[in-house]
Amino acid sequence: MPESHNSGVLLIDLQGLQLTTEEKQRLLLDSVAGVVLFSRNYQNREQLCLLTRAIRDLRHDLLICVDQEGGRVQRFKEGFTRLPSAMTYSHYDQDTQQKVAHEAGWLMASELLACGVDLCLGPVLDIDQGRTDIVGNRAFGNSHDQVIQLASAWIDGVHDAGMSVVIKHFPGHGNVDDDSHLGLPVDHRSLEVIEQSDLQPFKAMISKGVGAVMPAHILFPAIDKLPAGFSSNWLKTILREKLGYKGLIISDCLSMEGAAIAGGYPERARSALDAGCDLLILCHHQGVQEVLNGLDPSVLKGVGPDCLMPESYPDWEQLVTSGRYHDIRQQLDSTDPVD
Repeated sequence: MPESHNSGVLLIDLQGLQLTTEEKQRLLLDSVAGVVLFSRNYQNREQLCLLTRAIRDLRHDLLICVDQEGGRVQRFKEGFTRLPSAMTYSHYDQDTQQKVAHEAGWLMASELLACGVDLCLGPVLDIDQGRTDIVGNRAFGNSHDQVIQLASAWIDGVHDAGMSVVIKHFPGHGNVDDDSHLGLPVDHRSLEVIEQSDLQPFKAMISKGVGAVMPAHILFPAIDKLPAGFSSNWLKTILREKLGYKGLIISDCLSMEGAAIAGGYPERARSALDAGCDLLILCHHQGVQEVLNGLDPSVLKGVGPDCLMPESYPDWEQLVTSGRYHDIRQQLDSTDPVD
């Protein structure tokens, strides 16, 4: 990538398959760091490439993100490999599951990069503790050892393709019943208990080196009166100081109901930044405008997303004709990719 000086903090959504005039104007604002794409922004690969190229033509330094974990959470399907859920890798025999997870991570990242998409907002490091379908088979396992083993392999594959990762949902979403999209989940456990289980995968991946962490909109009243994503105790004291994390912190979407405890959209943005977030996901058209109107532009400046940008993008035709691509596609086709 050419040299970039993007120091914006907002990752915003788009309405449809093409950029509107208003979106073009908004993406030129210094406060905007990039975009998050959804299924509504995808028709086919050709259209996606036109959209990412249009974004690049406006500003080459905008970070283009998507949720492409696999299973239930895959925004681009037709024309892309249908990826399995994270839990599926544990169903392979012990000798091959890490290799399959590694190659699937490489495949996912390579396909996105070949279409001009910079970053998948994953993986999930939550442990499936049987408490919530929000995690469920999005988790790599139901023990921290299993999550560490398979997430590590998947992340290595993503890194092998030249893409960064976003580990989520710090410090763990597996022990609550509620969906933070719809309300504020509460986890009453002590820090000591959480450290022995949920935090273990985060500790392990941080020691490996990861580009970004996404905190959860979950309240842990034994540790702080604010949810993790708005808590300087969680983000600065525990994540930065105690765990030694050096990368970026990306908020979970501030339009989720779990974020409403912080107030209106400007208050949510300011609180997340004050707590230690570097980038803010805000996928709500009016909410973005309220933040832009309600906060001084100087507040919406930070370190920017540059360290998450890939150095190069593979050619699609060369990718899909490679033996490596063919081999992992064949292996994934032999499993049920949706569950």
